Amino acid sequence: MASRDEMSTSFGAAAAAYEAGRPDYPLEAVQWLLAPAGPSPRVVDVGAGTGKLTRTIVHAGGEVVAIDPDPQMLATLRTVVPGVPTFVGSAERMPVPTASVDAVVLGQAWHWVDPDAGALESARVLRPGGVLGLIWNIRDESVPWVARLTAAMKGSHAEEMLAGDGVRVGVPFGALERRMWTWSRTLDRAALLDMVASRSYIITAAPEDRARILAEVGTLFDENRRVREDGGEVVDLPYRTEAFRAVAP
Repeated sequence: MASRDEMSTSFGAAAAAYEAGRPDYPLEAVQWLLAPAGPSPRVVDVGAGTGKLTRTIVHAGGEVVAIDPDPQMLATLRTVVPGVPTFVGSAERMPVPTASVDAVVLGQAWHWVDPDAGALESARVLRPGGVLGLIWNIRDESVPWVARLTAAMKGSHAEEMLAGDGVRVGVPFGALERRMWTWSRTLDRAALLDMVASRSYIITAAPEDRARILAEVGTLFDENRRVREDGGEVVDLPYRTEAFRAVAP
């Protein structure tokens, strides 16, 4: 089994599947994250990946710089969100001047971060009163077939963190505000398989394990699909979006 560090830097090998399979973030949730930063904020999107959160920040009126440790992910981001500056870096080491931005945000990423080092670096680049925002899209496992899907995928680090001790952010940030939104995403077979194939555990799994897991997911699709009016076969995958924010002193 791959190490946690290997998993955290594995996504570039599946950038196309990540872009096709992962969900975007609800605009309302991103607006809530950025609200303390004021209108038209300057935002650093850390762990930006292929730009799933980046594009919603742009739609919310933010001026974004995208940072990710993987150049392959950033190459895809530049294609799908043109015009956004990109830099290789991490939450613990951002190539951003001190006190230069209104918000630091991480989508689907803080669970890979050292919470103390990441907090100190975020506080360094934020202006006083700037916001640190953390957000995750999490599948709603109260639905039985979704629980089976997660079991087939062997869970995730984000789900383990949110179900366990919760989100921790180091000094100088205080208590985190928290909000949640529920919604559903409609996926065809290819999109569901891409979503699963973009998970770090699947990317780093042995080929035979990956094939077995994807076959299980295909079976789940077949058991839970519905037929749209246009004849297409899809499943409705329920999500909850959990967002957390804290203001820099």
